[in-house]
Amino acid sequence: MAGSGTGVVQGATRGLTANATIGLFVRLKLRLIAGNLRGDLARQLGFAFTVALAVIVAAGGFFMMSLLRFGSPDLARDVGIIAFTMIFLSWAVVPLLLFGVDDTLDPAKLALFPVRSGPLTAGLFAASATGAWPLAGLIVMAGAVAGVARTAQGAVLGVAAVLVLFALCLVTSRAITTGLSGVLRSRRGRDLLAVSAILVVLALQIPNLMLNQGLSADPEALVGSVAAMMRWTPSGMAAHAIADGGAAGLAEVAALAVLVALVGWLWMVALRRALVTTDASTQAGGKVRRSRGVAGLLPDGPVAAVVAKDLKYARRDPRGRISWLAAIMVSGVISYSLTQDSELPSTLATAVGPACLGALVMGMQSANSFALDGRALWMNAVVYGSGRALRADLAGRHLAVALLAGPLIALVSIVTAILSGTPIWAVPAMLTAWGLFAVALGVGAIISVLCPYTAPERLNAFTGAAPGQGGVAFAGALLAMVVSSVVALPVVVPVVLGLPWASLAALPYGLLIAWAGRRMAGHIGYARFPEILSAVSRPT
Repeated sequence: MAGSGTGVVQGATRGLTANATIGLFVRLKLRLIAGNLRGDLARQLGFAFTVALAVIVAAGGFFMMSLLRFGSPDLARDVGIIAFTMIFLSWAVVPLLLFGVDDTLDPAKLALFPVRSGPLTAGLFAASATGAWPLAGLIVMAGAVAGVARTAQGAVLGVAAVLVLFALCLVTSRAITTGLSGVLRSRRGRDLLAVSAILVVLALQIPNLMLNQGLSADPEALVGSVAAMMRWTPSGMAAHAIADGGAAGLAEVAALAVLVALVGWLWMVALRRALVTTDASTQAGGKVRRSRGVAGLLPDGPVAAVVAKDLKYARRDPRGRISWLAAIMVSGVISYSLTQDSELPSTLATAVGPACLGALVMGMQSANSFALDGRALWMNAVVYGSGRALRADLAGRHLAVALLAGPLIALVSIVTAILSGTPIWAVPAMLTAWGLFAVALGVGAIISVLCPYTAPERLNAFTGAAPGQGGVAFAGALLAMVVSSVVALPVVVPVVLGLPWASLAALPYGLLIAWAGRRMAGHIGYARFPEILSAVSRPT
């Protein structure tokens, strides 16, 4: 029987050609997409929201790119170069952030498939091009043909340039994720990727800071200088080929086709090696140290236990560390960018606004309070016997978040006030930001029981939801941010308008909203605990 089974596998391996593999992988990807249409209503709404967002991006991107036809040829070419470069970089970076969620990105998931590396590469390439978002990216790039090309030859050559660049985006993203798959499966590799990605996001703010410093006197010259630096990148060559439409453009498209073949070959080599390399990402855990820390100062009970648990998540869990690191970095960038804007007058709003935005970002940590517990949340389900117990659990979670965010908000307020030129403004900015943060906690408690979703446990510290829950995660975060902002308006608006004494009411108001939010969430969440447990325990 063993010999017979081996013969079947070998025959399947030889018989499965590249064309058959492409069809198989496309059908599998379509089945996965169709699977999102089955299940609970929240998952269906999330999938519909994701598809609708992709359609909006595709239509809006195509329209914006086509508007380049009404500008000068040089400006259209330069903007096309910059846009193509941003799309190409997105294809290179975003798949790294999705590693661990999309199983087709990890070669270890495919190691046991009876398919040779050549057909497997072709199948993965086809799967990468299947879906709403790849199609949206292709449509946006196709808009450059309508906006950048000025001749019929340029339009014909532009179609080829867009297709070749799209293929290059696919093989580049796959080659990078495959080559780094072993590192991405390790804990240190994930932490390094997370920090690097945050630094990249912060680096994207440099152009905004440059504009705020008054370097935008001649926007067209600035666009031209940026495009000149990207001229000989693959994306720059594609956009230039569309604008040129002649022999030089044809040569650039041919060079891109050769580059696609080269990167595809490198991807195949990396895939072949990854399929036979032992996964050494699992390592023995370190020695457990008994340290209660801040939670040890609280009276023994459920609240102290929850505080200790959540503080450990923030310190040791990659997902907790990354979310806090991102919140700190974003708050710092917002504060510096707004206070250094040369066009904004120095008023109380310049100190209060950045502090409140930072508090809102940090308050978003509570918008999905149960996600990090995952399947372990069942222990809460068997212990809690009333909505009051759930309120105590939420109070512990909020206290843990407040212990981390409170000093950070104070620091942001002080730094912002100093950068604004009036240090005394730190007091109203701090009180107002603390009040907004407390409001975000109350709203986040309600969102946590109404729109819970899974935070992937293993490979990716950045992914905010399991497959099929991305739309729910985005909608929940957006709803929490909008509702928190609206509820906090009665105490934030007077301070922003120049009434610093109104900040004295911000913190009591915020604490009242936080208490009311926990009370409402405890009542709703206790009745929905099975649904919450199911939502945060989705397989990843």
